[in-house]
Amino acid sequence: MTENNAIQIDTLVRAKRRTIALIIERDGSLTVRAPRRATLNDIHSFIAEKMDWIIRSREKMKAIVEVPKKQYMDGEKFLFLGTDYELRLVPPQRPALKFDGEFTLSASARERGERMFTQWYKTQALTIFNERVNHYATLHRFEPKQVKVNSAKTRWGSCSASGNINFTWRLVMAPLEVVDYVVLHELAHLKVKNHSPRFWNLVEKICPDYKRQRKWLRENGEKLNL
Repeated sequence: MTENNAIQIDTLVRAKRRTIALIIERDGSLTVRAPRRATLNDIHSFIAEKMDWIIRSREKMKAIVEVPKKQYMDGEKFLFLGTDYELRLVPPQRPALKFDGEFTLSASARERGERMFTQWYKTQALTIFNERVNHYATLHRFEPKQVKVNSAKTRWGSCSASGNINFTWRLVMAPLEVVDYVVLHELAHLKVKNHSPRFWNLVEKICPDYKRQRKWLRENGEKLNL
């Protein structure tokens, strides 16, 4: 599907949502998430309005240096809440992956390292994100429905039309203040669904240093991966 100004929509997802969202994937492709009622003309018009943003975002993606995949070797480091922790391969243990100031992994489970780390991060993420959402929802009188963890690669969080808050498990690798910014960002969407000045004013009110945390994500987001 191609827009008049030669911007190709690589993936179009229609869902129960109120606004159109554009996502530039790591390979530079464009994903569009649109309300079911949105017409193609609506979508094309929105893309035309965001043309400069699309071009800038694609240039940023090209400039990103690919982070090498983890090898799950002795001495390799893994991020958790903004701190690098060393991995040590050990004789068989249960569970095969443990964390106590360092990561220990059964040497015999090294080939399953990515799957085991992913599951560990997901478990930690669900606990931490629930705690932070509940804390800030109570503090600022938000009413989210449910917290969910997904495996999104290009979106740190999202807020559904029904009030569910979603986060990628990769975010748990970031410092807690960055996690808190994303939590507050998505909670703010419970009151303001778009990214209008009214939305950013609300975010700044509840997270005064949000610009610093956004900058950290822009500069370091690629590192939050296995």
